Amino acid sequence: MNEKVIAVVTAGLTTPSSSRLLADQLADAVRDELSGRGIGTRIELIEVRDHAHELTDNLLTGFPPAKLRDVLETVAAADALIVVTPTFSASYSGLFKMFFDVLDDKALAGKPVLLAATGGTERHSLVLEFALRPLFAYLKALPVATGVYAASTDWGPNAAGLRPRIAQAAGELVAALHHETPTQADPFENPTPFEDLLNS
Repeated sequence: MNEKVIAVVTAGLTTPSSSRLLADQLADAVRDELSGRGIGTRIELIEVRDHAHELTDNLLTGFPPAKLRDVLETVAAADALIVVTPTFSASYSGLFKMFFDVLDDKALAGKPVLLAATGGTERHSLVLEFALRPLFAYLKALPVATGVYAASTDWGPNAAGLRPRIAQAAGELVAALHHETPTQADPFENPTPFEDLLNS
């Protein structure tokens, strides 16, 4: 069986965190999509908070400590990437940005990436388009069309509303791995949080 390596980079600051919860659900959905094609999956989970001190050392010295270097090499060698950040001041977290600041700027060139973020309210959902997408375009990565934003209201009793977006994004990432044109969802069938606001 073929195997794809998916690096999952999550920048949640607490344990547990909603960013990690979303990352796990996205990784499971991608694994299921690949399994349906008879392809194995190895998930490499990277909790950025575990490397906060090493990231600071790297920024100050210009050289990554050995443990951080191994993590950066894992990201560079992965077939695809899932990234999840909490939202701070309408953008990605500083810790999330630090990680990609020390990554070689050619490491993600041509690599499919699924963008995701978490936040307190739906009004922050545009962080995907105005912060994350430009960052990964600069890094020459290939973000899939559907990003996943999860507000506090997307958990608990409302979790079912998040599943179609997760499934759509996972399908697009797997399609990108195989250089296929993904099936596009009907935008009015499962609106994003931002579209919910527009329609309210």
